[in-house]
Amino acid sequence: MRMHNTDENCGIARAAVITGDWWNVLVLREIARGHVRFDVLAAELGLSRKVLTERLGGLVARGVLRRSLYQRRPVRYEYLLTDSGLALLPLLVAMQDWGDRWMLGDGSATATAEPDGAEHARVHALVGTRLPPDLELPATDGADRPVVDPDAAATVLFVYPGTGLDWGDEPPRGAPGCTLENRLVRDAWPGFRDAGVTVYGVSAQLPYEQAEFARTEALPHPLLSDAGHRLTAALRLPSFRGAGRLCLRRLVLVLDRERTVRDVIFPVDDIPGAVDQALRLASAAAPRAL
Repeated sequence: MRMHNTDENCGIARAAVITGDWWNVLVLREIARGHVRFDVLAAELGLSRKVLTERLGGLVARGVLRRSLYQRRPVRYEYLLTDSGLALLPLLVAMQDWGDRWMLGDGSATATAEPDGAEHARVHALVGTRLPPDLELPATDGADRPVVDPDAAATVLFVYPGTGLDWGDEPPRGAPGCTLENRLVRDAWPGFRDAGVTVYGVSAQLPYEQAEFARTEALPHPLLSDAGHRLTAALRLPSFRGAGRLCLRRLVLVLDRERTVRDVIFPVDDIPGAVDQALRLASAAAPRAL
C-alpha cells in the first residue's frame, strides 16, 4: 500500500495497513477463535487458497502472525497470533462492539440484548463451539488458569460487566447487579462443588480490581480477567461501553471437559434464576463429561 508522506508518522495510518483490509481482519477474527490451520481457515472464510496464502504471508511478514509446524509430511503449519497480534484483539472487539451497536442495533447502550437481535443469535449459536486449547486468563489467585478446568466434570463461566464501577447518572440497562450476582454464586457454590463443577466469574476488569473485590466478598470461586479480550474474541462475546471502558454483557456458559459449550443463558435478566439454572444445567452436563 502506498502511503502519503503526511501519514508516515501516523499510527492510525500504519495500523490501517493491517486493519484496513477486509480479509486481514476476518483472518485475524478466525485465528482468535482457534481456527489456526489453513484448510479450516479457508472453509470458515470461503476464501480461495491464493488469496488466503497472500493474506497469511503478509500478516506473518508484518509480525502479526507466526507459523508453527504441526506436520512434516507433507509440511503443514498452524498460524498463531504473536504478541503484536494479541495486542490487536481489543481493536477487533471494539470493532465488533461498534458494529453490534450502530450497524446491527439502534445505537442504544445496554448491558443486555433483545431476543430477536444479532447478539442473541450469535451467543446461542455458541452451543457446540470448542474453545482454543491454549486459552488461559489471569485469576484472582495470581495464576493464569485454563478457562475450562480439565479436572472438573463441567465448567461454568458467569460473565458479567464489572463490580465497583461508576456507571454515572444513567447506567446502561442491565449493567448493575454484578456484586449481587457474585454473592449469589458464592452462596450456591457448595452445590456446584458437590456436583464436581468448577465455577469462574469472568469480566474485562483488571486482575487487581477483581482480586480486591474477591477478598472483600470472600468469594470461594476464582474470578478471571479478560482485560486482554482473548475469551471475548475467541467466542465473539457481546460487549458494551460503559463506565468509561468496554464491558462484557452478562451471560452464562456451561462447558464440558473437551472445552465445548454445552449450554448458554443469555440474556440474563433474572440473576437469581440464572444462577439456579446454571447449577441445574451444569449438574446435568457433568455425567456427559465423565
